[in-house]
Amino acid sequence: MNGAQSWSRRRLLAGASLAGAALAGALPGRAAEAGAGAALRVLLAESAQAERSTDPLDAVRAKGVDASRFTDPLSDAYRDQRLAAKRRDAAGLQRIRRSDLTEVDQLAYDVFLYRTEAAIEEITSGLFDIGRMTHLDPSFGLQVTFPDAASGAGAPFRTAEDYAAGLERMRWFAGYLHNAMGQSAEGLRRGYVQPRIIVRNVLAEVDAMLALAPEATPFYKPVLDMPASIPPAEREGLARAYRRVISEAVLPGYAEWKRYLSEVYLPAAREAPGLWAQKDGARIYAAALARHTTTRLTAEEIHTTGLAEVSRIRSEMEEVRRDLRFDGDLQAFFAHVRTDPHFYFTRPEDLLARFASILERIWLGMPRLFNRRPKAPFEVRALPALGETRGTGYYALGPADGSGPGVLYFNMSMLNTRPIPTLETLTLHEGVPGHHFQGSLAQENTRLPDMLRFSADFTAYVEGWGLYSESLGKELGLFTDPYQWFGHLDFEMLRAVRLVVDTGLHAQGWSRDRAIGYMTDNTSMAARDIAVEIDRYIADPGQATAYKVGELRLQALRRRATERLGARFDIRRFHDQVLMTGALPLDLLEARIDRWIAAGGPAFA
Repeated sequence: MNGAQSWSRRRLLAGASLAGAALAGALPGRAAEAGAGAALRVLLAESAQAERSTDPLDAVRAKGVDASRFTDPLSDAYRDQRLAAKRRDAAGLQRIRRSDLTEVDQLAYDVFLYRTEAAIEEITSGLFDIGRMTHLDPSFGLQVTFPDAASGAGAPFRTAEDYAAGLERMRWFAGYLHNAMGQSAEGLRRGYVQPRIIVRNVLAEVDAMLALAPEATPFYKPVLDMPASIPPAEREGLARAYRRVISEAVLPGYAEWKRYLSEVYLPAAREAPGLWAQKDGARIYAAALARHTTTRLTAEEIHTTGLAEVSRIRSEMEEVRRDLRFDGDLQAFFAHVRTDPHFYFTRPEDLLARFASILERIWLGMPRLFNRRPKAPFEVRALPALGETRGTGYYALGPADGSGPGVLYFNMSMLNTRPIPTLETLTLHEGVPGHHFQGSLAQENTRLPDMLRFSADFTAYVEGWGLYSESLGKELGLFTDPYQWFGHLDFEMLRAVRLVVDTGLHAQGWSRDRAIGYMTDNTSMAARDIAVEIDRYIADPGQATAYKVGELRLQALRRRATERLGARFDIRRFHDQVLMTGALPLDLLEARIDRWIAAGGPAFA
């Protein structure tokens, strides 16, 4: 996650402040007396509290965070505070002897060191400053993620105090929109300019928000859902205050931003979509690949791997087409899936019912592959805001104690682009045993330090696990229908194509049209969704490569464990080793699995 985008791309981890806040209050003297482990956990908790106190999205969900204390993530003050905090973290680690720690705490030490060194390098190298000057992001910029959060998604409004805090956050957000223009202007002055397609896509989102009456915006939704426990007079007063702030601060902030982007920034934006055309582009892209994949793979190596995977998956698609005796080539079969109404629901409730039925079937097969089940249920809900201008959706973890559901916020707009043959695979990836299963098990494991319980920063692990989860479908009793199997291959092809088009766009000079054409030739995705995907890769270089890189590493580790352990290999124990310590950089995960293999593949302690 690059610079200013790190806070906007982070998964929505509701409840992440529970245990950390308590540890942060421990006395340093008592921690030292208790030993290295206690000292480490206090350091981790204090670092996490510092992160949360400056993160506007976390603050929407965490109680007791005053919006007036926010530091603008695009400001010099934020950068300087972050660098000072990370240097304090590094100094704190130097005072702890790693050899005195338990195995779990050693892992936490290593992960914290990895993250701390990466954050310091990002700032001192100048990449953080470049990131905040090029902060426009149609997929995960605050102009869309903040309205989602302000609508109540992930953190319901329950008290009058919650509503008052919401007002303060909206005022802060209006100021953020104004300050964002200053960073974009500095980028123009210094030669760091984003592509026109990104600017146009952000402007489309701004236009969609400005077309709404204040009462129809996601910012007003908490008022519509106000609990009866708030007295009527106070309810009316809060409603008036919300209408006033939305109409006098938030929407004018969007309008001011629109004028700047359309009149000043767009005419100066570059036509070429890739980083190769931007100042310092090669250095920026190499750092983005390293950050997202947690490897040292080069753009050329990733591109070559992608081409090989595309070829392999295409051959499997051809087998499905032949088995179905489809009269036409693979391109015609893609068109058939894109256009035949049989493959699409027309009512959101039917789509939701299908998700529920798939989930029931998955749970029946889970004991064959897994020893555990999280307490938190999994739900699918409609995306809260601006669905017409956004992608498929996103998953958000529930409360840390499992008392509420994790939710896939699915885009119910344009149901004729949400093919039924992909739903089994999507449920595996986003729900069980994918993101919901992995993230919930981690955060419900109170034996772990909070940093491991709540970490979602390592894209290659998190998304690699999601893609690996898709590959378990047949073992879980899914993909019995050839079209659902084709849907699985189609999703896997998407992740393989990403390796090719992301590196093509940012390292090899590909045009946007060439990237769209390559994805069209190799997947059955709808034209609109393909354009959204490609624009996402343009806006967030390198992120899309992490899925397949992570999945390939997990598959390799499973093969290694199977071959070396032989009859002693237990897939459930292997999965415990991968899952029960939270998200890790891939090298640390590999070292962990190698130690487990050397120990004979024992049960998770």
